[in-house]
Amino acid sequence: MDSLQKDIDDRANLTLSNKFELLLFRLGAAAQNEKSELFGINVFKLREIMPMTTLTKAAGMKSPLLGMANIRGQIIPVIDLAAVAGCTPTAGLNLLLVTEYARNTQAFAIESVDNIVRLDWSQVHAADTRVSNRNVTSIALLNNDENRDEMALVLDVEQILYDIIPSARNVKNEPIAARSFDFKPGSLAIVAEDSRVARAMLDQGLKAMGIPALMFNNGLAAWEKIKQMAEEAKAAGESIHDKISLVLTDLEMPEMDGFTLTRNIKADRQLKNIPVVIHSSLSGSANEDHVRKVGANGYVAKFEVNELSQVIHQVLEQAVRNEAG
Repeated sequence: MDSLQKDIDDRANLTLSNKFELLLFRLGAAAQNEKSELFGINVFKLREIMPMTTLTKAAGMKSPLLGMANIRGQIIPVIDLAAVAGCTPTAGLNLLLVTEYARNTQAFAIESVDNIVRLDWSQVHAADTRVSNRNVTSIALLNNDENRDEMALVLDVEQILYDIIPSARNVKNEPIAARSFDFKPGSLAIVAEDSRVARAMLDQGLKAMGIPALMFNNGLAAWEKIKQMAEEAKAAGESIHDKISLVLTDLEMPEMDGFTLTRNIKADRQLKNIPVVIHSSLSGSANEDHVRKVGANGYVAKFEVNELSQVIHQVLEQAVRNEAG
């Protein structure tokens, strides 16, 4: 029992050092060649890995939805991840990755599991300019090597769910409660989010709130911009709040994760009072504990736009009170 608890604690503490664990798996041969690519998913998203089970297919259900599975009394959708990625399984879809993601539970059918590796987020690079597949969000260099045999493609699960499951798109049409947001005219929200669909949703939500924002697809790019704006504010004799109203960050991101970004901000004397809200699909009490440890001002699990609006409203009001005090 002590060994099990130590393993859990070690895994949780990875998030406080810009590290994470990636489950490596295979989906079969890609359409353009016979090579079986490696794919990856953050272990924190996994509830369990189990053998393929009996599926019930509803009328009108089409690929890549395979059907519904009864897993421990919960009926969840099963998605053919090989079909999504354009791969052909050579040994069949043998396993299910049961995931908890953005307040929903779903299973992804895969061919096989390879390994679990511990990586630094600096080994993960945004795929926007390197991979044409819209469902790939980043590339993990498993040995800090450009050799493709040592790389894994990290799938954009948010994009996949948005494309396949209608309920994942409900946030788009959800009305936002009217609120006034207390921030200085001309200041911007800095948003760090690696998922394209999540960035689009956040951009739309912030515009509806009347909060201007700059979007970045990884934590490192956001951090470099924050430092640049801090230097500009200092040179002009301005407060950092004249430049930045808040920082809204995902947790899992290439180059630098949201925990490290938040910790960097809170450790800097000039930046520490910038409100930071973490907006993540990694829900649960363990992650909320980590959020408190790094000093974030708020946490919202994706994608509840009114909860996000409420938290932003609260942290901006608190920031104004702190500055006045």
